[in-house]
Amino acid sequence: MPGNRDDALVVFTPSGKRGRFPVGTPLLKCARNLGVDIDSVCGGRGLCGRCQVTIGEGEFAKHALESRKDHVSDWSAVETRYQAKKGMKQGRRLSCQARLMADAVIDVPAESQVHKQVVRKRAEVRNIELDPAIRLHYVEVQQPDMHNPTGDLERLLKALETQWGLSDLTADLRVLQGLQQALRASDWKVTAAVHRGQVLTTIWPGFRDKAYGLAIDIGSTTIAAHLCDLATGEVLASNGIMNPQIRFGEDLMSRVSYIMMNPGGDGEMTQAVREGINRLVQEICSEVGLTPQDVLNATFVGNPIMHHLLLGIDPTELGGAPFALTFNSGITLWAEQLGIDLAPDARVYVLPCIAGHVGADTAGVILSEQPHLRDETTLVVDVGTNAEIVLGNRQRLLACSSPTGPAFEGAQISGGQRAAPGAIERVRIDPETLAPRFKVIGCDHWSNEPGFTEEVRKIGVTGICGSGIIEALAEMYLAGIILPDGTVNGRKAAVSTRVFMEGRTFSYLLHEPANPEEPRIVITQNDIRAIQLAKAALFAGIRLLMERLGVERVDRIQLAGAFGSHIDVKYAMILGMIPDCDLDKVSSAGNAAGTGARIALLNQKARDEIERVVKQVEKVETAVEPSFQAHFVEAMAIPHKSLGYPCLSQVVDLPAPQTLAPLPSSDGEPPRRRRRRAS
Repeated sequence: MPGNRDDALVVFTPSGKRGRFPVGTPLLKCARNLGVDIDSVCGGRGLCGRCQVTIGEGEFAKHALESRKDHVSDWSAVETRYQAKKGMKQGRRLSCQARLMADAVIDVPAESQVHKQVVRKRAEVRNIELDPAIRLHYVEVQQPDMHNPTGDLERLLKALETQWGLSDLTADLRVLQGLQQALRASDWKVTAAVHRGQVLTTIWPGFRDKAYGLAIDIGSTTIAAHLCDLATGEVLASNGIMNPQIRFGEDLMSRVSYIMMNPGGDGEMTQAVREGINRLVQEICSEVGLTPQDVLNATFVGNPIMHHLLLGIDPTELGGAPFALTFNSGITLWAEQLGIDLAPDARVYVLPCIAGHVGADTAGVILSEQPHLRDETTLVVDVGTNAEIVLGNRQRLLACSSPTGPAFEGAQISGGQRAAPGAIERVRIDPETLAPRFKVIGCDHWSNEPGFTEEVRKIGVTGICGSGIIEALAEMYLAGIILPDGTVNGRKAAVSTRVFMEGRTFSYLLHEPANPEEPRIVITQNDIRAIQLAKAALFAGIRLLMERLGVERVDRIQLAGAFGSHIDVKYAMILGMIPDCDLDKVSSAGNAAGTGARIALLNQKARDEIERVVKQVEKVETAVEPSFQAHFVEAMAIPHKSLGYPCLSQVVDLPAPQTLAPLPSSDGEPPRRRRRRAS
């Protein structure tokens, strides 16, 4: 057992909460002390089995620790009994029984969380021209006779040509293996599924008029799927799960680092994401009374690293310059080649990537929002752990990626959490009294309204999610609690006790719980800096593309992604996440990447279109652009150090920009002062 300390570091994912505890402390107790969301109803006696966790294996560079299964105690008799009676998935432990013995990363799966993650990636309403890659054709086949010894396949192909005009078709081997039985079971009347007018993929006895497909968006945080009727285009069900790869690292570079430090790590992640997809497919099909074997076609989008890992390709080269993709064209495969449990000969299409950090998800966004067909200069931003940015019009289209990190999703924030019931998602602050009011996910009322207390009593206020932290900071800025350079205005402590000194900086109290077991929600100086760093990276990428395109203004802005769907665009502009634009021209595009996958599923010509368009996109690599750092520093101010916001100023009164203060260190102290004292 490594180390001889009396305490050990434990990091819980996906929350990212961490702390040191005495060796021998039960993992459930560690989680409770840190405010980690783990379910348990039996009082830690190992009876309910709801507190199951997985122990991380390998080197976790982001957390600066090595985690192994033997860094927790051996199996207890209670766990052995529970496993024998009810069973547990391989690698799971009961956190009430497993004890911390050395540094460890502990993953809390979704089913072990009290407040389940809200995966907000619904199917957007969209008119899509129906031309699916899979089409069904009912035919009557001539029976064989002694005078015409042609094979059954040849007579089926002849019938398809005569009755449907399909020629030069081929057939999968599995179709041939069941062909004769299907023909004879239905008096030579069958329905054939044909992929892109070229390949017979399935034969059913008799008449069949329903075929189903899946559009799947593999995000670094969540995986969303839409089950569609290929004949009508109707979305029958939408669902999502947390990406199980999160236990290897919240952001993409952490996952690449894990692969580099742990041989075989890419295989672990590939297996994890495929298992997650299969679980999601099973769940979404069950919702409408189907099975995965009813699904004949699927399309996938994802960033380059998710794209490569889905395909079983080591993404290490994407972790450093020149960020080389293995390939950047679209690809059509059998589902079984990816280990995806669909119909035996189901085809999947993976949309093309654009560049090393601009993936198939961005291709899906382009297909959905079609900036390449507009006369207006359009900015499309897919906000996530990594922000993908597209700018241009029908004459020219540019794209880049900017490393925003997970702060916009509630990570790296002291009271932050992912979107789940109990998370603060809306905030308003009285500019005179500095008193806040807020809404939490799962409640219909604001905190100052009758009925709020009763609603919150059921779920509690557990933290603040991405949209909540954006609104909180913007409201604090408008109320004068945050200065334009991002520092908390200590003079406001004379106005309200909600502004108080904490260490060497000031913080703002957003929520003081009545229940002492609930967390106190405070916005700290380091929280503000984390958002400043994220929004500056996002804005710097946008300015880089505007500079390259030679424009000072954009005509239209579309915010894509689950985060973009739930952020108030006014607050995004107040913080300077996006450039100034008429607010009427700033809108949410919803899950545009998922919509693009759905378009490619329901219209095969769209697959050819996006293959053509991505070849014309100009890729800008922010990591090697000299001006990126200058744009980044300017964008640290709120909303920006030098750029005006005339459109926004018509809606809200913005304080005047001012010179930036030095960035604090991790303990809140300015770096220059700390260096002088150390010397």
